[in-house]
Amino acid sequence: GVLPSPDGPAPSVSITEIRQYLRAQDIPFHDGYSCLHTPSLFTGDRGDQPLSANAPFTLFIDKTTGSFLCTATLAEGTWQDFQANVEMRHHGVTPIPPASSEETEEEMRQAREDARRIWERALPLWELLDEKETKETKALFGISQVTDATLKRFGVRYLRTARSLVFPWFSPQDATLKGLKLLRVEKKGGTKTYVEETLPRFDSYRNLFGLPLIGRRDTELVLTGWELDALALHQAAGVASLALPRGASSLPPTLLPYLEQFKRITLWLGEDLRSWEAAKLFARKLSLKRCSLVRPGNLQPRPLEALNQGLNVTKILRSALLASHKSIISFRQLREEVFGELVNTEQVSGIKWARFPELNKLLKGHRRGELTIFTGPTGSGKTTFISEYALDLCMQGVCTLWGSFEINNVRLAKIMLTQFAGRRLEDQLELYDEWADRFEELPLYFMTFHGQQNIKTVIDTMQHAVYMYDITHVVVDNLQFMMGHEHLSVDR
Repeated sequence: GVLPSPDGPAPSVSITEIRQYLRAQDIPFHDGYSCLHTPSLFTGDRGDQPLSANAPFTLFIDKTTGSFLCTATLAEGTWQDFQANVEMRHHGVTPIPPASSEETEEEMRQAREDARRIWERALPLWELLDEKETKETKALFGISQVTDATLKRFGVRYLRTARSLVFPWFSPQDATLKGLKLLRVEKKGGTKTYVEETLPRFDSYRNLFGLPLIGRRDTELVLTGWELDALALHQAAGVASLALPRGASSLPPTLLPYLEQFKRITLWLGEDLRSWEAAKLFARKLSLKRCSLVRPGNLQPRPLEALNQGLNVTKILRSALLASHKSIISFRQLREEVFGELVNTEQVSGIKWARFPELNKLLKGHRRGELTIFTGPTGSGKTTFISEYALDLCMQGVCTLWGSFEINNVRLAKIMLTQFAGRRLEDQLELYDEWADRFEELPLYFMTFHGQQNIKTVIDTMQHAVYMYDITHVVVDNLQFMMGHEHLSVDR
């Protein structure tokens, strides 16, 4: 993904400005958890009429970025788009939702078409050849305890040819199929790894799995990082549960409007420390005061595991810790977290590099909140090494943002793609698309800066990226460029 270029990054708007604008325009609004709610500009009432406070409040404005989404018409856009549409209404013109580019339209249409074909070929698990095949398939995915009724309720199917479970993404408005996620199991030695694939590609795949099953009156929710966990939670505890499209790696802001109706959200994203860190990050986006977190530990594995081990899932949910603690706390409140760190000592040391065992000894892995500086003379391979070092983490799901002031993004991406493929692609161009497709799936973003930059612009762009993509690793290459001439007043 490429972030907006420095000459046009999203101009930041403050929540105060948004509120003042809405009041000045006589637009009624409620103050929600992460969004302001207003009646929609796009649901077809006459343009010259003021928006009625009796109309359903289906338009949500993100308090951090000002972007909006209307859940009734799926119109979405920036704060500037919103203002432009309000102007149009004043002139008696019915606002038109901001259009996405034609190529994305075409891609989405293609993805929907592919998804529909796969969906039609997929079968419910209990309709396989014989009971033996069903049993073996369920055992392979670790869902022997999940009942047919649960699978049916969530609409899960099985695609025999690809040996994959198929999770549907239905549009919340008209229940049409918008996309799919395929999940298969790869066995290497004694370990099972789950491999996911989405239609459309992950940047456009924004399914909150389970959303069509949520009732208007549901006020409590458990948010998980995995579709199978959502199934397990519903079956074991009867709670409303949703799965995030990219698990613990990010919570796209576009999904926040759909989570506004809940007064209480419990985040149970997985069983490792990374899921715990992610839960704390997401709770800030969702508003701390309504969030609780399930702390990973031996007796609190991920929901599917808990179901399989026959643990009391309701009891685990009750023991969730409140996300917001006051600014002064006693050890008693920290006690749980400290225990969590001891249980997971291996993980506390951060995410280990897969290819640099020596580096793990020195740095103990990539830990959030730490700054690492690499120095060396020109041409000694800093950029090459750092791109390999960042790629290693990125391949393990660490959301990474690159700001290169030295070499342009095309060259940087070429280096990284070559390292990713582990071969000289210029000698095997026929393989390019296959590797580029896989590379595109990585949670990797580039800032489009070049040469000397105003430090404030760079930092604003980074903050925007952190909110949008849940970036946890930022690489800046190199510092001199960033320093420019204005470091006199800035704390370097």
